[in-house]
Amino acid sequence: MMQTPYTKNLTLEEMEANPYDVYRRLRAESPVVYIPAVNSWLVTKWDDVQKIGTSPDLFQATDEEAPVSIHFGKTAIIHTDGDLHRELRGGLAPHYAPRKVAEYIEDLVVPLAEECIAAFPEDGNVNLVDDYFEPISVQCLARTLGVNGIDTKTLQEWFHGLVMGAINYSRDPERTRICEETKKKIDKALDPIFAELEKAPNNTPLSHLMYHGMPEGERRSREFIMPTVLVMLLGGAQEPGHGAASTMAALLENPDQLDLVRSDMATNLPKAVAEGIRWVAPIGTQVRKTTQDVELNGVTIPEGQTVCAVLASANRDEDVFDDADRFDIERDAKNHAAFGFGPHFCAGKWMASPQMEIAIRVLLEKFSSITLDTEKPHDFFGWEFRAPTSLWVHAKP
Repeated sequence: MMQTPYTKNLTLEEMEANPYDVYRRLRAESPVVYIPAVNSWLVTKWDDVQKIGTSPDLFQATDEEAPVSIHFGKTAIIHTDGDLHRELRGGLAPHYAPRKVAEYIEDLVVPLAEECIAAFPEDGNVNLVDDYFEPISVQCLARTLGVNGIDTKTLQEWFHGLVMGAINYSRDPERTRICEETKKKIDKALDPIFAELEKAPNNTPLSHLMYHGMPEGERRSREFIMPTVLVMLLGGAQEPGHGAASTMAALLENPDQLDLVRSDMATNLPKAVAEGIRWVAPIGTQVRKTTQDVELNGVTIPEGQTVCAVLASANRDEDVFDDADRFDIERDAKNHAAFGFGPHFCAGKWMASPQMEIAIRVLLEKFSSITLDTEKPHDFFGWEFRAPTSLWVHAKP
């Protein structure tokens, strides 16, 4: 589809402030279109987004021009294909498979949640993003991955620093600088962990990334697996933490639905979380590169182009979801797109969903009243990664 004045002049600032208004217009007028502001094609309709994710012969994950490839490294798991992708995923998947997660998730999340709650101020006025959902998320990821002994604030700093690289479609030098400085800190902190693994493997995903599928006596170098470790430290921490925060924000904005959740948490809390990450997808895209000229929705995307399959927009597609902009836990949101499509469907889904559910459940069990702090209103920010920038509440037992 040819450029229009709107798509040509669309700014990164507009997309980061309120991408859903942008996506609504793109779905109606330009569902497959190149956006100069992000140096990429955006694809915004459900069927087209699904086709991209499930057609690796046409849309490969390997893309040296994608922000994660540029800033994290070319061997990041989300930008690998074929045997290499299967080998890297094989080192992670067993630890995050449904039955395995069920063995440890309750004992992992509940103590972390209780520890955060114990640190809440006495008056119950707390920012649930910074002081609850993010700390639970970063520590769950670090402890299951095998990155132990790192304090929560450091993990949060790593997360926010890595984000600057992953969202840097505009090639902003300041975002690049922040990401590079963060990577240096991570390299230094993980050096002793890698040194031990290089002596002998253990039973952590970090070790399996190094050794899984390798001939006896051989291993992958830390330099080779580090891009995937960075992806895990970012996405594995971001999706459940920010997904839970967005879900909680929506419930607090809709007290009748919060009451429904409280009335039957076993039934309605999983529905609320699924709807929450449909309503605001924590991770906005799957990024691919065309392997040849591809016609999609009547538009030809040339070979070698970076294409963003916009999961967040697919989740608001009017042809798939009735009244798609409304948060409604009673809709059937189980088939949302938040975890992606195809071979790169999120390997952490089976850990992320129960983690979000448990974190919200513990909070609701502990506090009989949780209300928004109207003097500190929350805003959402971001198009590639989106969540409330804060979520100040008054929590009372």
